[in-house]
Amino acid sequence: MASPFDVLGLDPDADDRAVIEAYRDRVKEAHPDHGGSAAEFQRVKAAYEAVRNGEVDDDAGTAPETDPQPEPREPEGTRVEYVNYDALDDHGWSLDDPELFETAAEAELDPVDYGRLLVEPRESLLEGAENRGFTWPYACRGGACANCAVAVVEGELDQPPNHVLSQEMLDRGIRLSCVGMPMTDELKVVYNVKHLPDLDELLLPAKRFGQVSPSE
Repeated sequence: MASPFDVLGLDPDADDRAVIEAYRDRVKEAHPDHGGSAAEFQRVKAAYEAVRNGEVDDDAGTAPETDPQPEPREPEGTRVEYVNYDALDDHGWSLDDPELFETAAEAELDPVDYGRLLVEPRESLLEGAENRGFTWPYACRGGACANCAVAVVEGELDQPPNHVLSQEMLDRGIRLSCVGMPMTDELKVVYNVKHLPDLDELLLPAKRFGQVSPSE
């Protein structure tokens, strides 16, 4: 059985930066949307998580078996209120403004720029938006880029350890909508923040880009 390092094409002594770069390359190759397969995509993600978490068995060269992580509990779903980051530039608003969502709600914005949606249990934020008829930016869908990044203003959006965001970004409330699971009844997010400082270098060429649109 191939070790996680073999799956990622890495030497066992590779540093963190090399691990992240290898994961970003491999997850693009393995993604079903880019000619890969779902099985290979999950294999790459599991290998990356094993390496980052130090779960590699040096003797066997493979990751040990681990207990499955419990599913996030959200029986009622999550009511998400969103603002498009582009609207902040258009109106001169600030991401740090504590009244941002109240201001956006009163501005009679197009649904592209402001609205609400429901994310059902076991859906990521991106899946919830898409399943309600919206189109938000994304690229890899595997936590290997920042194309789908959002800023969480209120509530909690949990995500697995296999992502590329630094601790500083996490402390600022930045999360990845493709792997982020809502954990609270209500959530306020600013989506489309991919061009914030420190996120540009984590962007990938997107296969599909667009703006949010209301469901019919």
